[in-house]
Amino acid sequence: MLDLTGCAHLFGGEAALRADLKARLAGIAVHARACVAGTPEAARALARFGRLEIVAPGGEAPAVHPLPVAALGLPPETVLALSRAGLKTIGDLAGRPSAPLAARFGATLAAGLRRVLGAEDIRITPCRPVPACIVEQRFAEPIARAEDIEGTLAALMARAGALLEQRGEGGRAFEASFFRADGAVRRIAVETGRPVRDAKAVMRLLVERIEVLADPIDPGFGFDLIRLSVPVTEPFAVAQTSLDGHAVEDDELAELVDRLVARFGADRVLRFAARDSHDPDRAAHLVPAVRPVRSGADAEDAPWRPVEPDEPPARPLHVFDPPQPVEAIAEVPDGPPLSFLWRRCRHHVTRAEGPERIAAEWWRQADRPARDYYRVEDAEGRRFWLFRSGFYGSDAAPRWFLHGLFA
Repeated sequence: MLDLTGCAHLFGGEAALRADLKARLAGIAVHARACVAGTPEAARALARFGRLEIVAPGGEAPAVHPLPVAALGLPPETVLALSRAGLKTIGDLAGRPSAPLAARFGATLAAGLRRVLGAEDIRITPCRPVPACIVEQRFAEPIARAEDIEGTLAALMARAGALLEQRGEGGRAFEASFFRADGAVRRIAVETGRPVRDAKAVMRLLVERIEVLADPIDPGFGFDLIRLSVPVTEPFAVAQTSLDGHAVEDDELAELVDRLVARFGADRVLRFAARDSHDPDRAAHLVPAVRPVRSGADAEDAPWRPVEPDEPPARPLHVFDPPQPVEAIAEVPDGPPLSFLWRRCRHHVTRAEGPERIAAEWWRQADRPARDYYRVEDAEGRRFWLFRSGFYGSDAAPRWFLHGLFA
């Protein structure tokens, strides 16, 4: 049994998913019959005893009526007793009251019949965890004006902020649910980079999120209930404003990042994070600017390489990926370059520091030769990060590359 709910579109639809599954099984010499239906019991019965491939939603009952009673998975003695009573198909059982059938053949028959007909579904459905904080507002008459909706959200956020303040917490995720009078429900969720309980800040994020929706919120005949929940909370520490104003700058930067994420999405607002690697090609990578609030979000980034006071930086800010090849001239084969040609411009080296030998991570790139890195400065004061790949006397001649530019 496979529950395909919500994933069939990834394969081009239920028919394409079924065909792909059968083709994979045929590749390992397994002959299979498969059916897609609304309940597990209906799909199993049709796969074993029917000929249908895809059952339309709600069409389980007419699809299983012609099947024999053996499709219910009953014991052989029960199947024999039903046949002797003239009840040979599921359709014969569906037309009879369930109480007499359960009294004579047991409750298992009645339950299996309901499930095959699609009247009862026993699939495991996920339960959403109860949010840490929920506030809602009901209306005697549905509201539909945008001003009323935003005003209600602002009032709900003020109430939620007061509750969070009493607990000493702040919210990392906020979800607004809009219940229409016709039963439809729309939900909008935003996340923040750190705990927040300021109503104005959260309202700006919700408004940004509403404005960029591809499918705008349609109030229809109006909303009779608006709910604001805070599913993820964290301890909230009140920051003391420092004399140099860094705390205020950090707050403004965090609010800017949250607004960008609300408008463009978390996968489009990125930041650099350090990796625990000595290889410059893997020393940094891009991660979402807002730390996810889901599982695994508590993992901290690796620390950046410390910078010695009054010392030039060991790594450049601008790094080329991949490194750019250059033509270098050295006084001795294993020495620093005296000059190099890059982008049809000859640079004469006046100062050089190195080498810093860096080998690749052997468990990732065992065949990559070691590199000798040099920090060099040309006659015009521009500084470069060069490396020589390989060694003289080996099978392949060493080559020079420019890996980065210092500010």
